[in-house]
Formats: sequence, C-alpha cells, structure tokens
Amino acid sequence: MTMDDDIQLISDGDGLAIIGDPVAVERFLVSEGLPSKDLGLQRLGPFLGRAAGVAQAGSEIAAHSGRWMKLTEESARAASKLPMVTNSTTGNLHATLRAPNGEFAKNLQFVKGGPGAFMSNPALLSGAAGLMAQLAMQQAMEEITDYLAVIDEKVDDVLRAQKDAVLAEMVGVGFVIEEAMTIRQQVGRVSEVTWSKVQTAPTTIADTQAYALRQLDALAEKLERKSSIGDVAKAAREAESKVQEWLAVLARCFQLQDAVAVLELDRVLEVSPDELDDHRLGLKAARKNRLDLIRRCTERLMARMDAAAGTANTKVLMHPFDAPAVVQSSNHVSTAIVDFQGRLGIEGERRSSEARRWTDAAIEVRDKALVTGADGVDAARRLGNETFDRAKSVKGKLSHRIAEHAARLRRDDEQT
Repeated sequence: MTMDDDIQLISDGDGLAIIGDPVAVERFLVSEGLPSKDLGLQRLGPFLGRAAGVAQAGSEIAAHSGRWMKLTEESARAASKLPMVTNSTTGNLHATLRAPNGEFAKNLQFVKGGPGAFMSNPALLSGAAGLMAQLAMQQAMEEITDYLAVIDEKVDDVLRAQKDAVLAEMVGVGFVIEEAMTIRQQVGRVSEVTWSKVQTAPTTIADTQAYALRQLDALAEKLERKSSIGDVAKAAREAESKVQEWLAVLARCFQLQDAVAVLELDRVLEVSPDELDDHRLGLKAARKNRLDLIRRCTERLMARMDAAAGTANTKVLMHPFDAPAVVQSSNHVSTAIVDFQGRLGIEGERRSSEARRWTDAAIEVRDKALVTGADGVDAARRLGNETFDRAKSVKGKLSHRIAEHAARLRRDDEQT
C-alpha cells in the first residue's frame, strides 16, 4: 500500500471534488460509476506559488489530478459512505482515503492527512474550494441556458422588445460578460484589462433584477386588488402571459451574476490569493441572498394565484366560464414558477388546483339541499340557481303583466 493510493475528497454542499494521483482518482470514479469534470488544479500553480507557505505549489499540483462533479443523488450517496470531517480552514467536508491493494470498489479506509498530505496546506485547500465554487456556478449557468431553450424564450429578444433603458443596458452587459468568459477560457486567467470591462456590470444586472421582481410583484398586487370574478379572470390571464417573460429575465440575470462571480474569483486568485477563501464565502452568501429574494417574490405570486383559484372555485356556478379560466391560469403560472425555481436550485412544490366543473358544483349544492331540508333548498336555489331564478322571475312578471292587460281589456268590453 503506497501513498499514491491516497485520494482526497472535498464536499462544499454543491459539488464533490476528488484529488490525488491521476490513476487512483480514475480508479475511484470508475468504481463508483460517477461522471466528472476536470477541476483545473493546474490553474492554481502560478498564483498560489506567490501565496504564503506554498513554495512548492507548482510541482505538487503538477503531480496530482482533480475531478469535480455536481452533488447529485448518486455522488451524495458515494460521499455518504465516507467519514468526512469539517475542515477548519474552508468549512467544507474533507476526507482522505486509501485504497487497499489498489481497489476502491470495496473496503475504503479513512486516513487522517498528516503534515505531508497534499491538501493539508490551507492555501491549496482554499484554491481548490475556489475552483469548486466556479465549476458549480458554471454548471448552474449551463442549466439556465437549457431552461431558456426549453421554454423557447430567447431572453435577448425579450429584452430588446422592451423600451425601458435598464433592460436595454442588460443586453449590452450580457455581450460584454460573454466576451470576458470566452477570453478567460482561451487565456486561462482574467487580466486587468478583461476585468476592467466587466467590473461595473453587477450594478446593471442588479437594476434589471429589481425591475423584473417589481413587475412580478405588480402582477400579484393587481390580482389581490380585484374583487369581481371577471376582473380576477382578466388579471389572471395577464399574469399568465407576462410571468414567463419576467422569469426568463430573472434567469438571465442570475446566469450573468454567476458569470461575474466566476470572473471575480479568478481575479482575486491572481491579485490576492490569500483572500480567496473569504471572498468565495462572501460570494456564496450573496448568492443565497439573491435566491431568497427571488423565492419570496415568486412564492408571493403563487400564493395570490392560489387564492384567486380558490375564490374562483367557490363561484363556479355563477361564473361557469371565468372561474375555470382563473384556475387554469393559476396552474400555468405556478407550474412555470416551480420549474424556474427548480432550475435555480430553489426548492418548491405545489399541487395544481383542480377547476371545479359547473355540474360538480351544482351536484354539491343539490346534495347539501337534501341534507339541510327546506331551508337548504331555498339557499341552494338562491346560491346555485340564481340565473334560473332570474329567468323565472322575468317570465313571471311578464305573465303577470299579460294577465293584467287581458283583465283590463275584459273590463273595457263589459263597460261598452
């Protein structure tokens, strides 16, 4: 058993990194059947060589391989087999494993990393954690791209269609950030020139995000203000037609914010590697705050739509067309929101409301009438058959007027 058989695992709650001898890392991944991406450890060499206490960083990094995977059900299951401990430097879970006889498929052994362990250096741990954060955000960006493609919404087209200056700026900012990401991929770093192009972008993105959130809040408030079922149906239809657009704008905002964070971590790694871990944790906290803000806004809108659907279901007898339309719009909006939340990693679950058919509501009124007796019959007639009653009333009044007119004619004939 050699030290070459050791691999080290790091979990930050979003992903799992496997670091060690390239052959040992590959054996572990094959044994667990886990797909992975290159962690990009070699990128750390030039920058961490300047950090305190990492004099031999370049040679050590060159001898190791790093792979990363998103923390899915499968990778989490693999990690759960391991006695991982919290690292005091990064706050991430960390474990060192040794493969007896070169086999990782069984009999894994947990080994506490000694002074010579590759990842025992705080700067290397921070650097690896920074790379993991970047890969997690890039994965999220790819998923948002897939989301925008699935909903068949070209967000740039949506933005261009708007005349608002804030949204117009968003299009240009998106082009600049995408250009910076392309240069980063080609060069392997973020230079001062590249960073100068994007460092003001967060303000524009934040303005656009705030604008989109206000639009969603306005749709929710409009629903809340309406009282008549006809007005509620109109507001619900408007929400159904507009919500998807604003969700697409929010998704694009979040995607660009993650891209800026990826560029930002590269810049900090180059100019202030000792501050990398603190900066990573700050970005993680800011990202969580953005997610919480979006979650609260979208859940408010879903709550308004649910309330409107509930009200519509109680009035389906009197409004057999508008009431089901409200429920249908509510379901479409809520389904779109739940899908959007899932793509951004926001946990949410909602059951679709079921529009009550007019006949179901009528049967319910009839059944209640049979139970409650004559009073119930009167109530059912008032509540459930009001349209019929109005028609009957008109018919009765008309018959009464005809009878009165006939009586007058008879009296006139008798007097002549």
